Amino acid sequence: MPELPEVEALADHLRRHAVGRQIVRVDISALSVLKTFDPPVTALYGRPVTGAQRWGKYLGLQVGEMYLITHLSRAGWLRWSDKLAPAPLKPGKGPIALRVHLVGDEPGQTVGFDLTEAGTQKRLAVWVVRDPMDVPQIAALGPDALTLGPEDLKEVLAAHGGRIKTVITDQKIIAGIGNAYSDEILHVAKLSPFATANKLSEVQLVDLHDAMSSVLTDAVARSVGQQAATLKGEKRSGLRVHARTGLPCPVCGDTVAEVSFVDKSFQYCPTCQTGGKKLADRRMSRLLK
Repeated sequence: MPELPEVEALADHLRRHAVGRQIVRVDISALSVLKTFDPPVTALYGRPVTGAQRWGKYLGLQVGEMYLITHLSRAGWLRWSDKLAPAPLKPGKGPIALRVHLVGDEPGQTVGFDLTEAGTQKRLAVWVVRDPMDVPQIAALGPDALTLGPEDLKEVLAAHGGRIKTVITDQKIIAGIGNAYSDEILHVAKLSPFATANKLSEVQLVDLHDAMSSVLTDAVARSVGQQAATLKGEKRSGLRVHARTGLPCPVCGDTVAEVSFVDKSFQYCPTCQTGGKKLADRRMSRLLK
């Protein structure tokens, strides 16, 4: 799933490649992705792209006084092309859900991007709105993970008694962090994924804030400027524990462990994070704290 660093990099890519170009048309292959109907997609036609923004893990183009916003969800992605095929998309064919045509550099040519989604669980969503806050999920977002100061983080966590892994990935509490970067942040902070959020010590809170800032800032720095096609690989190359089950921890050499759920898993280092104790991987029973 694209998280804050990748979405920020995609927004930067659109600022560099789409801003200043007029929208020619929008092809929709999967009608289910479009969550709004007023204003219609056709209201974007002929209007210039004036900006690209990020709200947590939501990505949007500003088009005049309107916004084309997407949430890529778990399996969605943005694929840029300097030469789009002129033929309209065929409904329900292939992974492309939506295609945005922009005025190209040559007469009759269009550039632009596809929003694609792999797999069978179709969760990619697109909105056309006059105000980003018209998207209920954006209006409900917590503060952005990169804007939180140490005291802000302390205040946010004080109100939540859940497991720290769950709390920092709840977009209504802190926006932008998902499964992968929460693993990385907690590893750097040397915190158990099941530590209780509102019971962290002052030292742990400082370490968590420092880890959140350093991990996300570094990931943004590595991602911004990359082509959209290389962002996934760049993300994987920077991960130290996430998706590295069975491999040695780059800090202490212990074997990276995993806790699995029905539809996802997360990774951690027992030596760095849980005092050498392995968390129980019990899909059908209570997990150890």
